[in-house]
Amino acid sequence: MLNYLKQFSIFCFLDNHEYNLPWHSTECLCGAGVKQRMNPGDQDLNTAEKFIEAENDWIFGHLSYDLSEDLFHVSGNFPLRVQFPGLFFFVPEILIRLDSHQITIGSFNEDHEAIFNQIKNFPKLSLVSKQVNVEQRMSKEEYVAAIEFLRQHIVRGDCYEINYCLEFFAENAEIDPFSVYHQLGLVSPNPFSGFYRYDDQYLMCASPERYLRKERNKIISQPIKGTAPRDKSNQLKDIKSKQALRDSAKDRSENVMVVDLVRNDFAKVCEEGTVKVDELFGVYSFPQVHQMISTISGQLIQETSITDIFKASFPMGSMTGAPKKRVIELIAAYEKSRRGLFSGAIGYISPEKDADFNVVIRSLLYNAADGYLSLPAGSGITFYSDAELEYRECLLKAEAMLKALAPA
Repeated sequence: MLNYLKQFSIFCFLDNHEYNLPWHSTECLCGAGVKQRMNPGDQDLNTAEKFIEAENDWIFGHLSYDLSEDLFHVSGNFPLRVQFPGLFFFVPEILIRLDSHQITIGSFNEDHEAIFNQIKNFPKLSLVSKQVNVEQRMSKEEYVAAIEFLRQHIVRGDCYEINYCLEFFAENAEIDPFSVYHQLGLVSPNPFSGFYRYDDQYLMCASPERYLRKERNKIISQPIKGTAPRDKSNQLKDIKSKQALRDSAKDRSENVMVVDLVRNDFAKVCEEGTVKVDELFGVYSFPQVHQMISTISGQLIQETSITDIFKASFPMGSMTGAPKKRVIELIAAYEKSRRGLFSGAIGYISPEKDADFNVVIRSLLYNAADGYLSLPAGSGITFYSDAELEYRECLLKAEAMLKALAPA
């Protein structure tokens, strides 16, 4: 499949990696090529709504974190190095859907059998590895100092919790994004993974987190707050790490804050009294880490569009903090690079206007035009945060992406 996608300058490949989590729908879904698309200059949600409502077909695309500049009138201070637009949606020429027992192919030219034969006859992707010298945007000392400044903002009452990110990056990097995504899937298969191309810009994503699912008049979100390392070499230690996460007062307080934030966002577009917490403090295991995940749902007010939901809930609370506007201002002031598509979302909208979008984390972003490679990682900062532990968490989250760059 990955070799087949090389011929397309725009595609979105969404991969569940055989997880059977709640609200699972399909194993793989891919939109490749462009039948209709938003204009490159149209980067606001009102224009996106017109495009989405006009198309009665499958739509794929993304929301960049930089949309917060328009939604909350907060400007970033740094250049955008991996240059995905603020948002983009397209109707694909070819739709490929893979379930456990069958592959479904749709195309405007109705050449389904020819497409299947092309995919089947492409050789397997070979792994390509070149040395990539990855640097940190901040030193450990600078990171620790920033956390202490943020704790002082919390003491003053500016915010309760803030997601703060550290960028790992490489310049003039020569990588094969197809090979790197394949390796990332081997190292860290996660249920909301995705491989996304927009011309020379690539996203290789191993996300465990769902931002938003819409199914008829119901919406759900499954924010993650709380991370603990895996120890697959020692089962007893691994179980203890998972239990420690379940019992952690700090992680539970972070998690409940983001749950309240999502509930507040959903209340803007849902019928009164229908927003509920389906699961609180669920702990799930992934290849690299254990995660604390909660599930929130609500019943939509009639005539609510998908872009109305985006306006009410984006950027997602797990990647901002609370209160949302103030922490977005603090992120712009204290982070040393623009997030771009990182902590945004990629996903699809069905012809029935149902939708599913992930949270873009545990990801590599690559600008093939100039070789800039970005690997951001972040954590939730509260008053009780230990800067040393938060720094280690960023390193832990970046580990899988670094392994994907050097499979040997």
